Amino acid sequence: MIDTMSQKGRLKSLRAVAVGNALEWFDWTLYATFSVYLARNLFDKSDARSALLSTLAVFAVGFFARPIGGLVFGRLGDRVGRKNIMVITISLLAISSLGIALIPNYEDIGLSASLALLILRTVQGLAHGGETGVSYTYVAEIAPKKHRGLWSSSVFVSVTLGVIAATAVAAGLTSLLGPEAMNDYGWRIGFAIGGLLGIYALFMRRSVEESHVFKQQNHQRETRKLSRMEMFRIARNLIMLNCTTNVAYYTWVTFGPSTAIARGMDAGGAYRASLLAMILCLFWLPICGTISDRIGRKPVMIIWGVLVVILTYPIANIVTTEPQTLFWAQIMGLGAWGFIASIFPAVLSEQVPTQARAQGVGFVSSVSVAIFGGTAPYLNTYLADIGHEYLYHYYLIALGLVAIAAGLLIRETAGVDLADIDPSGASSPVADIKPNISVSS
Repeated sequence: MIDTMSQKGRLKSLRAVAVGNALEWFDWTLYATFSVYLARNLFDKSDARSALLSTLAVFAVGFFARPIGGLVFGRLGDRVGRKNIMVITISLLAISSLGIALIPNYEDIGLSASLALLILRTVQGLAHGGETGVSYTYVAEIAPKKHRGLWSSSVFVSVTLGVIAATAVAAGLTSLLGPEAMNDYGWRIGFAIGGLLGIYALFMRRSVEESHVFKQQNHQRETRKLSRMEMFRIARNLIMLNCTTNVAYYTWVTFGPSTAIARGMDAGGAYRASLLAMILCLFWLPICGTISDRIGRKPVMIIWGVLVVILTYPIANIVTTEPQTLFWAQIMGLGAWGFIASIFPAVLSEQVPTQARAQGVGFVSSVSVAIFGGTAPYLNTYLADIGHEYLYHYYLIALGLVAIAAGLLIRETAGVDLADIDPSGASSPVADIKPNISVSS
């Protein structure tokens, strides 16, 4: 099937996906940011520590729900289309965010408030897992094959914008309303904003076009089933691509400010330093995506792995109590992470044939986040507490070597039409052509 999607149609579809990705991470970040208010309002106040721990436990439930969402919605996305599932996941995200904003306090309805939060957080986690696999796949499939790396970078640009927006909304509401009003109703405004943005994204997504890659697959009467060896090779590649990325991001970026604050850094200075580094990263991601389109995915993967190996110790040891040290540490971390983040949706999608792409990418990515990303902060803190922090550095360096191995094992896929991906080797032989050779889109 010939790709008939116009450039205007591609860009319109890309914007719709980007808004949804930003909303996804806006809601995810806002929950963590407002966890103290959720604990005070939706759990028993008589034991503040227990309430906060319960709130964080509900947060963890979202991580466990993500793989299920990736599996279920990914499978549906491979059967009924990427567009239809993206409409469903964005609807669930909007409903769960608005629902959290409207939950009555624990004082009014008792345990039902805590149960409602648990249910809505589970729905949010399911939608989050489904959104990841299907949106990664969709962006990779609608992108012009010569510029798939550049288009792929838009995913984490929008993710970073969502995190920044959530941080900015939290800071703005706190500044305008003050602590008492934030505790009473201000936190609800943040979730309501997320819900309204979800409704806006929903209308945008209803008008997107289905990818020609999926339509071509859908028109084929028979699809060859993957052999066990092919499934093993695909799973191996996806896990190797995911593990280092998740651990490094959660260590260097997500929990970087918290770690610095625990060492005595001023909280406001730490968050400002991290925010500035993330803003600069927005401009770096498209550059890395363009580089991958010119020199290929394999060299970029290897560069990423090498940077993890050589930067792990400097990033860990440069941070003092001065905010500028955190800024430079995160510049190094985000600078390295940009190489893999920019191509992440593309390179994951390029490892899986069309009939299993959304399911494979969504499920393995969500499992990897839960196993590697979810345990990284705890493992780092535990080893530091017992005086063996250096073991965590060795762990991260070892994962850097895994990333290098992944770069060597995967076949070059830059410039290959995703409809031509061959599960017997992750790509068709044309993938071995140098990516900077002109290929029509």
